[in-house]
Amino acid sequence: MRAKIVAGNWKMNNDLDESKSLVKKIAKSIKKQPLKNTRVIVASSFVSLQKVASKAKGTKVEVAAQNMHYEKNGAFTGEISAAMLKSVGVHIVILGHSERREYFGETDALLAKKVDAALANKMEIIFCFGEVLEDRKSNNHFKVVESQIKNGLFHLEAGSWKNIILAYEPVWAIGTGETASPEQAQEMHAFIRKIVADKYGDNVADEVSILYGGSVKPSNAQEIFSKPDVDGGLIGGAALNKDDFKAIIDAI
Repeated sequence: MRAKIVAGNWKMNNDLDESKSLVKKIAKSIKKQPLKNTRVIVASSFVSLQKVASKAKGTKVEVAAQNMHYEKNGAFTGEISAAMLKSVGVHIVILGHSERREYFGETDALLAKKVDAALANKMEIIFCFGEVLEDRKSNNHFKVVESQIKNGLFHLEAGSWKNIILAYEPVWAIGTGETASPEQAQEMHAFIRKIVADKYGDNVADEVSILYGGSVKPSNAQEIFSKPDVDGGLIGGAALNKDDFKAIIDAI
């Protein structure tokens, strides 16, 4: 049975003290919760990762990085390697987030190299992809999503998929005034699972968790998570508030 996952991406928010405080509050809030087959992940900024990972150790909260470089080391000012992340207790990384693609020009080819580096270091990957408003309005959304997944991940052997979590981000529905319905989320998630099945077989497709990253909030989480191919969420703004994040976890 594939895992249900609620992953909070804190983005460029929270200083060190705020990050330590938030992870402690989240861990305390779910301490007595059964969380059967459900994982809770938070992704803090690089400067807070070591302390957040330390605070999360021994709790039900796992910690992820928001990005990493594909090289082992070298003259790459400002970058962080997989080995560096592992050295501070972090074994999960978000790759291909829509903001990395849009603001920092990350391409499918670059992300494929990052995927390979993370897997070579036995890290787990939350791999993000999704279409913008223009793609959706031109009815090109399925083609765009399929291309991003194939270019970033379909060079892998089937065995590598045990370390892959997929995260669909309908970029057109984040901060645009447009709204993605739970039915649209299910439609895309079912499509994603089918293209994985076509390449790797039903066993791989049935085991991979596919998260929804389109402005999940306490008010809509339960309806979105009730869809059969939606296995949880990659949460942005609501992950910065302990009560909102807890409410989303409760909805899984």
